[in-house]
Amino acid sequence: MSTLDKESTGGAEAPVGDPRRWKALGILAAIQFMLVMDVTIVLVALPEIDKDLTFNPTGDLAWVINGYVLTAGGFLLLGGRLADMYGRRKIFMVGVVCFGVASATCGAAMSSGMLVSSRFVQGLGEALCGPAALGMIPVLFPDARERMKALGVWGGTAALGGVIGSVVSGALTEYVDWRWIFYINIPIALAALVLVPKVMPESRMEREGRSVDVVGAVSITGGLVAVVYGLIKAADHSWGSSTVLIPLLGGVVVLLLAAVWETRISDPMVPIRFFTNRTRVTSNVVTLALLASFHCYAFLLILYMQKVLGYTAIKSGMAVVPLAFAMGAGMGAASALMPRIGVKAVLAIGFGGAAAGLVVASTLEADSSYVGGVLPGMIVFGLFSAMCYPALVNGALYQVTGKDSGLASGVQTAMQQIGGALGLATLVPLAIRYTTDHIGDGVIPTVAQADGASRAFQVGAILVAVAAVLVVVLMQKVDAVPRNVLAEAEAEETDESAGKSAAGVSS
Repeated sequence: MSTLDKESTGGAEAPVGDPRRWKALGILAAIQFMLVMDVTIVLVALPEIDKDLTFNPTGDLAWVINGYVLTAGGFLLLGGRLADMYGRRKIFMVGVVCFGVASATCGAAMSSGMLVSSRFVQGLGEALCGPAALGMIPVLFPDARERMKALGVWGGTAALGGVIGSVVSGALTEYVDWRWIFYINIPIALAALVLVPKVMPESRMEREGRSVDVVGAVSITGGLVAVVYGLIKAADHSWGSSTVLIPLLGGVVVLLLAAVWETRISDPMVPIRFFTNRTRVTSNVVTLALLASFHCYAFLLILYMQKVLGYTAIKSGMAVVPLAFAMGAGMGAASALMPRIGVKAVLAIGFGGAAAGLVVASTLEADSSYVGGVLPGMIVFGLFSAMCYPALVNGALYQVTGKDSGLASGVQTAMQQIGGALGLATLVPLAIRYTTDHIGDGVIPTVAQADGASRAFQVGAILVAVAAVLVVVLMQKVDAVPRNVLAEAEAEETDESAGKSAAGVSS
């Protein structure tokens, strides 16, 4: 057990060799599986959700995803800070309760507003239990070799959740009811609440000099929500209308005030020194572009297959499975190539190939076949976009200390969530507005929908291509050495504690 962690008297010890640590990892992995799956599982069910709850046709359906990812991304760093200060097990359980209750209200939603508001609460649950669960791994596995195995299980579980989510969603939506994509979370949450106190120790970091920046977290999240709301409303209102300008400009003002606040307080969520390295900043900026394009692609592809090609929920769920396999191959290729050609080169190849994949995807037409029309873009975009993820993590951790490694990893994860939300708020309304205008001009609806998706994919390709240029121009040479951010932070804090103890003895 690290010297920086303080055990509560009610927690169960988990020394090396105690089999309970693997049971604890199983619970953590199950929750991580649930959290990741809950993003992908919604995609396939969106048309049925829209049919039952009657969303506004100009982009409000995107809030079923945006509500979740914006809250999760906006409060992620705050959740990690709360877990470190007040106890990882405690905050983990609070997050699981929050997520479980919100899952129940999502499933029972009788209106679009009830569903979207519940998705916001679900996102808060992820922001609380996700960082807390990850922070428990070095506590449960103090041995470095076992810890690496545990992190491998953690990452593999997340990847599996992404693959299985679309299949489970399709099956439940087709043969049961879309509400069960949320109800299946409840037994997992209940099992975690019963088992966690029995197998997990409580741990926290030293609280001296640390504070909770609630104002920063709330203002950043609120500003982002306002900006996204304004962008979505631009789908059916002019850019100069008050419906668009008030939330858009208001959100920007709130974000600027949040930035000023972060520079004034003694213990900000993201210290200003974090932004002094151009490679880290570039990595996080291009992450926004990549995830914006990816979420837009996944969202519009599902709608295209169901509304244009007439696929059922289960068929469309199965149809996107090759995307997951292509992404797995891409991440494996990146891991093999980074030590040989470097992080910058892998990112340049990944972003360039992802842009090409979106160009291929933009050739979709109303009568495209799956093999000749859908699959090529899916494979190319999935393969090359996934090559970027391991390299982006390396870039986001460039020249950070052990103490800041957890912060850098958290910022990268938050950028992924926020990028996805911005993509759904900009590219999807672009497609919807294009479709609506062309239907008004007398174009057949299925043709207009296919053309709208193609136009959004083209804009996404431009964004990703610009990101590729930024990588080439701005990024420095980054060592392709895998880093264990949890172990680094733990080791540095331990060294500091030892140094303080030694100083106390000498005095």
